[in-house]
Amino acid sequence: MSGDTYLAYDYPLLSAFWTMMVFFLWIMWFVLLFRVVVDIFRDDDLSGWAKAGWLVFCLVLPFLGVFVYVVARGKNMGRREITQAQEQQKAFDSYIRETAKGADRPTSSVDELARLSEIRARGDITDEEFDKAKQHVLSGTGR
Repeated sequence: MSGDTYLAYDYPLLSAFWTMMVFFLWIMWFVLLFRVVVDIFRDDDLSGWAKAGWLVFCLVLPFLGVFVYVVARGKNMGRREITQAQEQQKAFDSYIRETAKGADRPTSSVDELARLSEIRARGDITDEEFDKAKQHVLSGTGR
């Protein structure tokens, strides 16, 4: 063999630990960088030029830019995130409320006939039962 062969026992356990630690910190760095970039765009108090300036600063000198941004504007990052989460929760609650109200509406005769047709197609009711129910819906007493 002409080259060096590295086996598992040539890489000590402590080195594996430090490799995993560096990898974890590297991932955390990217998470922080992306959170700062998202926060720059989320902030309504910044003008377009200020957003562009912060973004260029964070992309050209990432470590210094992110550090300065977190020190200067980090306190409000959490507030903006909480505000956005609350707005999303309100929108979701509103959607659920509207959907639930829609379920309380009386169904039209067309909906009832379609439902009856599906039940008959599955074989849950006979043709005679379908005809009786259809007459009941069409007479208007089925609501």
